[in-house]
Amino acid sequence: MGLKHSSSSSLFFLILLFLLLSSQVSSQACLKTCGQIPIKYPLGTGSGCGDTRFTRYIKCDPDQQTLTLTTHTGCYPITSVDYTKQIIYVTDSSMSTCACTRPSQGFGLDWDAPFSFHDDTVFTLLDCSVDESPVFKPLSNSTGRVSLCDRQSSSICNFLYSNCRAISLINLQESTCCVYVPLDLGPSFEMDLQKLRCSSYSGFYNLGPAQESHPENWNYGIALKYKFNVFDEYPAVCGGCERSNGACGYNTQTSSFVCNCPGGINTTSDCFFLYNSASIVLPWISRAWMMYPMSLVVFWTVMSLP
Repeated sequence: MGLKHSSSSSLFFLILLFLLLSSQVSSQACLKTCGQIPIKYPLGTGSGCGDTRFTRYIKCDPDQQTLTLTTHTGCYPITSVDYTKQIIYVTDSSMSTCACTRPSQGFGLDWDAPFSFHDDTVFTLLDCSVDESPVFKPLSNSTGRVSLCDRQSSSICNFLYSNCRAISLINLQESTCCVYVPLDLGPSFEMDLQKLRCSSYSGFYNLGPAQESHPENWNYGIALKYKFNVFDEYPAVCGGCERSNGACGYNTQTSSFVCNCPGGINTTSDCFFLYNSASIVLPWISRAWMMYPMSLVVFWTVMSLP
């Protein structure tokens, strides 16, 4: 009687162990896509995926299948990523466009974020107080008096206030518009509209001469540039990992590089071993993909005990 009880307890323990191990294996896998957006280094979809510097700021919602950028000013959907040019494109629901004009708090990047604003990004402040907004008051620096508004781009304000239906309906004075060109558009950039005494803002990128007079066709959003590291060098080991259908990641304990392979297997190089050697593949397959069948076998064995 005691022997049977001991055997049953051992087998139940084995079932729990198998299920635990299989759960850990599957949960380690880094996603290769998030919605329609492919995920490549340095981006990742969660802890242990991509570059450690990006994990804090970029996340994939597995339920909504949306990739988002998070800063101290809010969460912003990522619409696309150009991995060749190293540019991330985001949208801000509080941004004013030709479709809708709404009040906004502004947009900012954390000072230690691995991003900076791409040169193609243009910010236009809307409905600013002519008397109180600091953007209309030139600042002093070592070279003299510098304005925060780009007077050379005043035509952009004209097109927004005249040709953009959602904005023109408010009947704002063009003098309350400012094409914002702060002295530093680096990671510590902060566009606090309350301090700037402006009601809203608009951001767009890749504005060509042929599109300038048609604000309804502008690419509204924010383009962010990123670097792989200080020297902006793509890690060679990551290239081999991605070519072998793996996802570049890191060890959450040591922050050292790992290549996350199909089935949740982590290696320190690449995933080619899965395809090059059957003698190596089979043990890993049994570990990653055979856990559930083995658990069922053990379960039915327990159930058949007298």
